[in-house]
Amino acid sequence: MTEPQGELREGSIEAECTEDAFLGGQLRLRQPRSGHRAGHDAMLLAAATPAQPGHRVVDFGAGVGAAGLAVARRVADIRLVLVEIDAALAQLARGNASSNAIVADTIVLDVSAGIEAFTAAGLAPDSADVVLMNPPFNDPARHRASPDKAREIAHVATEATLDTWIHAARRTLKSGGALTLIWRADGIAEVLAALDRGFGSLAILPVHGEPSAPAIRLIIRAIKGGRAPTRLHAGLMLNDERGAPNERVQEILAGKGVLLGLP
Repeated sequence: MTEPQGELREGSIEAECTEDAFLGGQLRLRQPRSGHRAGHDAMLLAAATPAQPGHRVVDFGAGVGAAGLAVARRVADIRLVLVEIDAALAQLARGNASSNAIVADTIVLDVSAGIEAFTAAGLAPDSADVVLMNPPFNDPARHRASPDKAREIAHVATEATLDTWIHAARRTLKSGGALTLIWRADGIAEVLAALDRGFGSLAILPVHGEPSAPAIRLIIRAIKGGRAPTRLHAGLMLNDERGAPNERVQEILAGKGVLLGLP
């Protein structure tokens, strides 16, 4: 397990955290009170991630570990790796894994690092069965920069972000391995173009805030070297016509359902 780089001031993280319940209380996570916080996106991503016992599952940009730990709570005996650039968040992810009795390697690593850094951290090429990721995806041209640098890094994409993260996933995955990611819906052209290099057999799930509104997110599963036709699933509505939370979504958030046809 790779330790955080640099020292953290004693109490600087814990004093500014909340403890929140996910998956209907099956998972409890400490996370910063302000800045980037795990929520629906992480749980929906986890619910769409295919994993089986024995699989090596790598969560890129893991933050406090929400999505990866949610996969581990659903599927027993995976070999989970949490990759996070921020040492303070990685420390929280490590603690969250321990407090939830989930075995996980926590690695402080920039997803944009080269093959040498990945290999040194234990992520050699062709070594993972599954990669999941929620890359920074806000368009900097339309997103007001946050004065909180960590929050900006977690949310705002550069022109190279998507290609860089997908390239890292492609390099890390075994042939036939699965990548699951979440991206903003208005960026569908760029994400499909990036996945066209080395991935196929796409399954795409549009996520809508309400039935009458355009999709706000895309959850996509892609297979390294896959050749099956792309499947566009019926949209997932977070709220119904009355504005009430969708019952299916609530079941998924409570850890009682999966997405994209998973068993």
